[in-house]
Amino acid sequence: MKPDLPVWRSLMYVPVNVEKYVEKAHARGADCIQLDLEDSVPAAGKDAARRLVPAAAKRVRRGGADVVVRINSPRDLAKNDLEFSICEDVDGIAVTKAQSADHVRTIDDLISELEIKRGMRVGHTRLIAMIETPAAFFRMPEIAQASPRLAAMNIGGEDFALETGMEPLEETLLMPKQQMVFAARAAGLMPLGFIASVAGFGDWEVFRAMVRRSRKFGFMGAGCIHPGQVPIVNQEYSPSPEEVAFAQRIVEENAKHEAAGRASFALEGKMIDVPVVVRARRLLERHAAIRAREQGTRLA
Repeated sequence: MKPDLPVWRSLMYVPVNVEKYVEKAHARGADCIQLDLEDSVPAAGKDAARRLVPAAAKRVRRGGADVVVRINSPRDLAKNDLEFSICEDVDGIAVTKAQSADHVRTIDDLISELEIKRGMRVGHTRLIAMIETPAAFFRMPEIAQASPRLAAMNIGGEDFALETGMEPLEETLLMPKQQMVFAARAAGLMPLGFIASVAGFGDWEVFRAMVRRSRKFGFMGAGCIHPGQVPIVNQEYSPSPEEVAFAQRIVEENAKHEAAGRASFALEGKMIDVPVVVRARRLLERHAAIRAREQGTRLA
C-alpha cells in the first residue's frame, strides 16, 4: 500500500444542501465526511449547492473527520464543482463515473491548477476513483495507476448494477467488487466498499455480518448513507482486540524462532511462516494507524 494513505474506515455521505445533516455531521464519528454534490442534489440546485462547500467543509471537520467532496460528471459539471471544492478544508475529491486513466488525469490537472492559484501545496487534494460502468470496470488497473493523488477506489454498486442490467445484490456484485479489490491493491490504493450494496441497512445485525465478511475480502473502508452504519463500519473495519493480541504473539514468537535460525513454527495449532508473520505485522500497523486517527479525532 502507498505509505501516506489516510485512515478512512467510514466515509459518511452528507448532502451539502441539507442544513440539518451538515450541522450534525461532525458528531457522527465518521473518519471522513463525504459532502455530496452528485446524486443527492437535484439538477436545478447544483449551482447553489457547490457554493456551500467551503463553509460546510470547515463545519463538518470540527470533530476531527477528513472531508471529501463527491463531484458530478461530466467534465463541465466537474469543473464547476472543483472551483468551489478545492480548499484547505477539503482533503479529497470522489471522482464519480471515472471512465479512464485520461479522465482521472484531467481531474488531476484541474485540481493542480486550482491548488497553485490558491497557494496550496500541490498534491494536497487526494482522489477516490468511483467505478460505475461496465466500460470502466475493464479499465480498473489503468485507472488505479492514473495519478499519484489517488488514495482509494470503489465500485458504486447501485449505478454499476443499473448500467449492467443486474440487481444490486451481494451475489451479483461480489465478482466485480472483488476484481476492484485486486486492481486497487495492485496500485497500492485502499479498496472501499462492501460486498453488497450500501443501500441495505434495515437489519443492523445482518448489516454487521455483511461488513465483517467484506473485510475478509480485503476492503478497508466504505461509504455510509446512514449514521447508524458508522460505528458498525468503524468497528468491523478495525482489527479486533483478539486479532491484535494474536498478531503480537506471532511477531514476538517469530523473533524468538528467527534468533534460533528457524523461519517457521507452530502456534496454537497453526503453522506460522513468512506470509503469516507479514500479515500479522500489517495488522499491527493498521491497528496503530487507527489508534492514531482516533486519538487525533478525540483531541480535535
